[in-house]
Amino acid sequence: MTIQLAQAPVVGSPGLNSAVFGMFALVALVVVYRSGRANRTASDYYTGGSTFTAAQNGVALAGDYLSAAAFLGIAGAIAVYGYDGLLYAIGAFVGWLVALLLIAERLRNTGRYTMGDVLSYRLSQRPVRSAAATSTLLISVIYLVAQISGAGGLIALLLGIPNSNRLGQAAVIAVVGVLMMVYVLVGGMKGTTWVQILKANLLILVGLVLAAWVTGRFGYNISALLGKAVANDPKAGDGLLAPGLLYGRTQLSKIDFFSLSLAAVLGPASLPHVLMRFYTVPDAVQARRSVAWAIWLIGGFFLMVLVIGYGATALVGPQAILAAPGASNSAALLLAFHLGGELLLGLVAAVAFATILAVVSGLTIVASASVAHDLYANVVKRGNAEPAQEIRVARRTALAVGLLATAGGIVANGQNVAVLVTLAFAVAASTNMAPLIFTLFWRRFNTTGALFSMYGGMTVATLLVVFSPAVSGTSTAMLPDVDFAWFPLSNPGIVSIPLSFLLGVLGTFLGRPDQDAERRFAEMEVRSLTGAGPLDVTDRRRRGSGSPARSTSVAFTPVGGRHLRRPGPVVRSVDETGGDEAVARTPR
Repeated sequence: MTIQLAQAPVVGSPGLNSAVFGMFALVALVVVYRSGRANRTASDYYTGGSTFTAAQNGVALAGDYLSAAAFLGIAGAIAVYGYDGLLYAIGAFVGWLVALLLIAERLRNTGRYTMGDVLSYRLSQRPVRSAAATSTLLISVIYLVAQISGAGGLIALLLGIPNSNRLGQAAVIAVVGVLMMVYVLVGGMKGTTWVQILKANLLILVGLVLAAWVTGRFGYNISALLGKAVANDPKAGDGLLAPGLLYGRTQLSKIDFFSLSLAAVLGPASLPHVLMRFYTVPDAVQARRSVAWAIWLIGGFFLMVLVIGYGATALVGPQAILAAPGASNSAALLLAFHLGGELLLGLVAAVAFATILAVVSGLTIVASASVAHDLYANVVKRGNAEPAQEIRVARRTALAVGLLATAGGIVANGQNVAVLVTLAFAVAASTNMAPLIFTLFWRRFNTTGALFSMYGGMTVATLLVVFSPAVSGTSTAMLPDVDFAWFPLSNPGIVSIPLSFLLGVLGTFLGRPDQDAERRFAEMEVRSLTGAGPLDVTDRRRRGSGSPARSTSVAFTPVGGRHLRRPGPVVRSVDETGGDEAVARTPR
């Protein structure tokens, strides 16, 4: 079987490809509709009512992360750049250990729907919620652009739309955006989670089939597979198996790689849609177990992607891959066509498309939740918004975010989605990681430090991305025909992430301590570690932006610098993390 992409961009039968894709899209829509019918409250819409088990949420977390970048982007990067392409996967996989050890349990114990809940627990509510909503919107849109761009290249390959037909590919991306918005508006978090679980299982199954089929072609001999890959790429040769094709040739590229690695390690635990998924389980123990499930599933899948990437080099060839619609993002699809013809191509493409739809739906939900819950309900309405109105605002925001991301996806069409995602990682780590760590662990941290860290890190990271070679000045940039790049690195993480931490420290020492800061930190420290105290409790008498979120909790008392839980069978607590007054039992 031969693939002649340079002469004819059509791969397989567009009719069969479209039929398989349509079937999967319809099944996913049915799942979303049936799950979404039970949405009655804001909790149902935002977090699925926190009813998912650790295993279910772990699979969904893996589904959230195993996006177009993990499947299409990293497989393509390995196929074209070999060892250097694999580094995308390694850095991102290590990042989950940060989420497991530092973030997951504490975040679930302290918040309710969004990252803004955690920050506002001990800091001034309105300023930090506004900053959290702004950062969530920016990061979600960047990540959405990457996913929708990948979807456009995928469907262009399915339908045989060549790279030269930019208008046709733009129309395809617009259709993807419309489907995404339908999924979010109909299903909410519960429907999106079940689609994530379905597509994660399908994606892992497809990865296993492709990896087994490829190795079977070489007698299950990995050395033979790698040897064939080297032989089929005479330009790179043995360089496919060693560092240097993409990074390491110059001192600048080495620094760029370090910057990429820093963003990849700290990025996953800073992504808003990953953080929000910790609230879909009943408690912190389930959140921690969810991350453990996700680590095993993601690690296993990346081993399959390694085989798929080198298999695409060996059986398809990098020249054919780069000439196809979607360029390097098409490597896994072309390999499927080479192995199993039109039917396997259609199945793999449909699963890849379901992957993209599920991820973008989750991203859209977290962006809309942050605007509706943080900005509208807690900043504009000062905690007095009706749940039904809050959900309406969330749905309108989902439409606006979907339109903006679709426009960005059209501009970014043709970029390697793994590169775009690492840029999102850099912005997320530069904006969210420092305030989260400081809020959870540093007693002296205050509102001024949080605002310095978030707005400063966000601004610097965004500016450096805009004026980097990833956007202009190179043949692989988003805007290759113009050149306004002055920052030499493609990824700004090495500058913007440390600067975010530094600004947080600087702002803390320059700003005034928050009101009742010592007691608030004592309560938060014990609650973040033990989960003691109610999660869904609200003081309806909210105060203005200049004062911290108030709590009348009597569960925790600082004594001599140590934080002890006062014994008692029942503690009634009121705070501003959201929800109605609740009763929490604490053991003696």
